[in-house]
Amino acid sequence: MDVPDYDLPADAIAQVPAEPRDSARLLVGLSEPPGHVRVADLPSLLGPGDVLVVNTSRVVPARLALHKETGGAAEVLLLERLASEGPAESWDALVRPGRRLAPGTVLFAGDQAVLEVGERRPGGSREVRSLVPDLTLYGSVALPPYIHQPLADPERYQTVYSDQPGSVAAPTAGLHLTAVLVDQCRQRGVQVAHVDLAVGLGTFRPIKAGPLEAHTMHSERYRVPEATWRACQEADRVVAVGTTTVRALESAAATGLLESRTELFIQPGHRFSVVDVLMTNFHQPRSTLLVLLEAFAGPGWRRLYEVALAEGYRFLSFGDAMVVGRHVPR
Repeated sequence: MDVPDYDLPADAIAQVPAEPRDSARLLVGLSEPPGHVRVADLPSLLGPGDVLVVNTSRVVPARLALHKETGGAAEVLLLERLASEGPAESWDALVRPGRRLAPGTVLFAGDQAVLEVGERRPGGSREVRSLVPDLTLYGSVALPPYIHQPLADPERYQTVYSDQPGSVAAPTAGLHLTAVLVDQCRQRGVQVAHVDLAVGLGTFRPIKAGPLEAHTMHSERYRVPEATWRACQEADRVVAVGTTTVRALESAAATGLLESRTELFIQPGHRFSVVDVLMTNFHQPRSTLLVLLEAFAGPGWRRLYEVALAEGYRFLSFGDAMVVGRHVPR
């Protein structure tokens, strides 16, 4: 199966926005022709019987700019907490320059010894051991590589409801929602529920050349509260905010486990068991997120992307959004 692809002009990639979150444009692909509204109009598309599910994972300050005792610069990107032994933590991490950081190397922030570099792990990462109570106090948020502006306010790369630290990247569809907008949804009779999926670095990795079936999907930790699962089972429509929410819910359905790790690769042919409507940003070419969109919305995603590009929508993490229904093959 071919990997979904399209041409994304550089000037269509959004940078850090100055506008309010819910002023982003929303392409409505629930019927023909597609409609053009703002995210602030989302409550008007929902009503009683709908369950709006969000991902409450919070982005950790995972990028650490450190140095060796000799003064040489080093960078560490924390990927996932592995274990805690007393006050010490160990993390799975990427380190640079990896070849010059032998196991046992201690890295510093100023005069403070912060971590010790450990052994190599599968996939090219390293285990690092914390020498301080909280490594993330020495870090900053790792923005996607296509964002070229610094964040004036780090909270702009967090959802307003984030409360479960663990992600390397934000669940970006949720960046558009405000507390007021969520309350407006509730006032229309919409039930709001949550999941927790820790977004990993793999979300940025494009699919390499070769058939789609050859791609190895990255693993992520998820948790679906029992109350959320019950609400989804009883809903008329389950509206997922973001592909990470879809992955958590569909993983729970596939495995019967409400809390676990998932390597589920949602691609065309997947039988969706939970999600009926998806609100999502516009994704990178040849990404697993775009594959999920094709699986969910069918081949019509291409027409919607063409419309979005022609109408000047902004793409990727800080870009605009779309809302689409589940495609039912004929």
